[in-house]
Amino acid sequence: MLPAQTAEARDPVLVPEVSQKEVQVRQGFTGTELLLFGAVIDPDERGDDAFDIIVVLKGPAQPIQLREKRQIGGIWMNAESTAFRSAPSYFAVASSRPIEQIVDDRTAAIFEFGTEFIQLSPSGSIDLEEQARMRAGLVDLRERQGLYRTIEDGVTVREGVLYQARIGLPSNVQTGAYTAETFALRDGRVVASAVAEVSVRKVGFERFVELFANRQPLLYGLVAIFLSLLMGWLAGRLFNRS
Repeated sequence: MLPAQTAEARDPVLVPEVSQKEVQVRQGFTGTELLLFGAVIDPDERGDDAFDIIVVLKGPAQPIQLREKRQIGGIWMNAESTAFRSAPSYFAVASSRPIEQIVDDRTAAIFEFGTEFIQLSPSGSIDLEEQARMRAGLVDLRERQGLYRTIEDGVTVREGVLYQARIGLPSNVQTGAYTAETFALRDGRVVASAVAEVSVRKVGFERFVELFANRQPLLYGLVAIFLSLLMGWLAGRLFNRS
């Protein structure tokens, strides 16, 4: 048992930290930048740059149904649709080197090292060609929205021990619990991992509106209709008076 205990004691340990444990979304929120940093404690005490670091930041997962538009008879209409049970609302990967230089595709797929490896969990009947097309469309759309990102050379490693990465959150991020999982890799193999959590939530009047809409959806809808009618009536009165 002694050799086994010695080998286990010599496994590297990751100690991650995040600059902001909570991101508050207020009126006029334009996005923010998270600093993810920490250290890799290696009992072997190697002085060289023995580790590569990959950080995966994921937002709350949600079911989503994608519809593909096609031009039929000169009119753009909804055609095929595909449903996914758990698509992350936000997904970003930062690495100390280009990921293809760190791990092979099999390892990257297991740990979701890149937007092309996001596990979306399709539901219903599965047509592989249609699923791949829909998946590529979702990734492309959210990349253009700034919600999916791959940041090569986005992690700085110093003295083979300390690391830091900066990942931006756009203004259109969804509220909820975010997970920042950090991986230490050596020779193409994950040798240590650790998770830090970040909470993104609305505060102030935006928080009140969100809670009101979620807890009283019918009343919220009626209030929204009433306010729309009221604003339309006031606008009409003002224009008629002028």
